[in-house]
Amino acid sequence: MKSMSSYQKKQRRQSGAVSLFVVIFAMLIITVITVGFLRLMMNDQQQASNNDLSQSAYDSAQAGVEDAKRALLYYQQQCNVSQAACASLSDAISQNTCNVSILKTGVIGASDVSGGSGTNPGEIKVQQSVTGADTALDQAYTCVLVSLKTPDYIGTLSAGQSQLVPMISDGTFNTVTINWFSREDITNTDGSIVLSNLGASQPLLQQSSWQSNTPSVMRTQLVQFGSNGFTESDFDATNNGQSNANTVFLYPSKGGVTSDSFTGRDFRASNSSPLPSPGTAGMTPFPVKCQSSVASGGYACSMSLTLPDPINGGDRTSFLRLTPYYNATHFQVILSNGTPSPSSIVKFKDVQPQIDSTGRANDLFRRVQSRVDLYDTSFPYPDATISVSGNFCKDFAVTDTQYFAGSCTP
Repeated sequence: MKSMSSYQKKQRRQSGAVSLFVVIFAMLIITVITVGFLRLMMNDQQQASNNDLSQSAYDSAQAGVEDAKRALLYYQQQCNVSQAACASLSDAISQNTCNVSILKTGVIGASDVSGGSGTNPGEIKVQQSVTGADTALDQAYTCVLVSLKTPDYIGTLSAGQSQLVPMISDGTFNTVTINWFSREDITNTDGSIVLSNLGASQPLLQQSSWQSNTPSVMRTQLVQFGSNGFTESDFDATNNGQSNANTVFLYPSKGGVTSDSFTGRDFRASNSSPLPSPGTAGMTPFPVKCQSSVASGGYACSMSLTLPDPINGGDRTSFLRLTPYYNATHFQVILSNGTPSPSSIVKFKDVQPQIDSTGRANDLFRRVQSRVDLYDTSFPYPDATISVSGNFCKDFAVTDTQYFAGSCTP
């Protein structure tokens, strides 16, 4: 048997070293892949957990909103019974202290509050029952604030839909500003607005001719009366510059103005002139100067209208009815005493309260803000007797014993 030469031994050692290197390298690759895979799994699990906690915190905040709605309903019911109770609850609800509005109205009892001290209530647990598995859920809304006074009234309307806004305020006002058509109402990515100049006798276009990135024509109607009384005929005429009802059509345009008055643009009937004269300003749309872009936010169009005094005078009770045509629109209504400015704005009171709610799930928090229309159930005003967006046909007769159908076709 021949002994192995030194060359063969060296060659064998080199071959073994290469194999060992390959094994180590393969193990490193497998280790890197395994660690990377585990890291991806942990990240996905963490993301799923965060998403679940975020949704739970959001649900907790929404629970606070719903409890605040119940508090507002109780407040409204008390205001219909006693003015003294209404004023007391108004002060309690409007406190800038977390969850006080919920406790003062009795929506939640003191036993449902966790933590807190003195005049600062703690958080309120969110659970379906006080026993069982629900007690282990670490969800709560930590802070709910309710503002009965708001600096504006906001909303969204589809084309042809109307909104009646009660102009109940915290002070005296004589001007209303309507802003409409925001970035959310257009489909392009650059926020550009399509506008044209309004002619002397601009015709109303067909729906198919109106571009989707052009602001809506806003029909703005004022209905009001004074505390000194009114008659039905007061809503069909002007009387020495006083008026109880006005309608103007605000037409988006490159030119135009941003302020005027209801009576300056709506020539209602009067004793001396039962109908507006053809060609007068009251017979044509009202050109409103709008912005060419809403890329930076805000509203494309803004119009401030001075309100006339109500016929027979006295403190006014007034309503604003808005109806956009052609396109859906977000809108904002602001009241002011004189030219709109931060110092002249008059807040709405008990019209569209704001609810600010913060929810928690474990150590993750979510905050939501909501507006709630607070309608007065003791005065259920109608939106309209009849409201149509197309043709309307009424041709029939009714007697004590018979019905005769007409032949017209809408």
